Amino acid sequence: MALIEFAPLDVPLHRRRQTAAVLFWVLLMTLCNITSILLLSHSATLPIFLAYVVFILLDPSSEDGGRKLGWFRRLSLWKWMGEYFPVSLVKTADLDPSKNYVFGYHPHGIIGLGGWVNFATEATGFSQTFQGIDLRFMTIDTNFNFPIWREILLSLGLVSVSRRSCDNILSKGPGNSIMIVVGGAAEALYAFPKTNDLVLNKRYGFVKVALRHGASLVPVFSFGENDIWDQVPNPKGSLLRKIQTTFQRVAKFSPPLFYGRGVFQYSVGIMPYRRPIVSVVGKPIECPQIDEPTREQIAEYHQKYMDGLQRLYDEHKDVYAADRIKDLTFID
Repeated sequence: MALIEFAPLDVPLHRRRQTAAVLFWVLLMTLCNITSILLLSHSATLPIFLAYVVFILLDPSSEDGGRKLGWFRRLSLWKWMGEYFPVSLVKTADLDPSKNYVFGYHPHGIIGLGGWVNFATEATGFSQTFQGIDLRFMTIDTNFNFPIWREILLSLGLVSVSRRSCDNILSKGPGNSIMIVVGGAAEALYAFPKTNDLVLNKRYGFVKVALRHGASLVPVFSFGENDIWDQVPNPKGSLLRKIQTTFQRVAKFSPPLFYGRGVFQYSVGIMPYRRPIVSVVGKPIECPQIDEPTREQIAEYHQKYMDGLQRLYDEHKDVYAADRIKDLTFID
């Protein structure tokens, strides 16, 4: 039986701070839900909380651009979180702030942590790197049904990935842009270290959105996103994969059985491994504005996007994924 490898007692303070920041993030949604239950169970706070629930039902913010707060996105907490891995951002081309963009983020990974750090916060300086681009990171609408948690997402500028949300943001004017994790929940089930499987072959919706608004498509590949957790093997046809797929169909998100390291030991736990994540932002792919694009037009620009993403991966794989065991593969 393998012995547990404990962390040394003399870990520098800055590394402890990084670990604490990531642990807080890992537990954040759970803490929000526990707080909601406590507020519901106390007679003094119940009326206020019920009024808040009504507000949630009526609040359109998740489909209208969120409530992005600059100071909240610049909190040191996010910087410490990014330093843990570390997470970094690489720019390969300038983006004209007079245009709109639809960014595609790949891969989803277990949770999409690199996307959170690089594009939902200012931990790596997105706003300075891409000046004039007002980006909204998109997530499934279910996330905005959780009290308190939704306020954190909205304050960071996260919004629903619904069609209405996409249309609202891209119609706000120059520079307003969205980022979609194209592979979604299905792709999380393929997130294994040193592999690069993307659910993209049949994902046409984001291309149609770009064409309807004349927004340029921007491929983004995060090297290392799949490396920060291990996952219990779930080959197609296995009982585990069938259960996960059924759950995903019902709940709209997938339940990968993942594990990493612990807080005070390195052997097993829910904490991600300290492995680098590098998000490389590719060159924009210009799209014409077409109110009702045909299937052929959508397929044409979908292929252009896939080709651009492949080039982006090939140009950087030997620098940021030298130890890969499987190259970029488009599936499903």
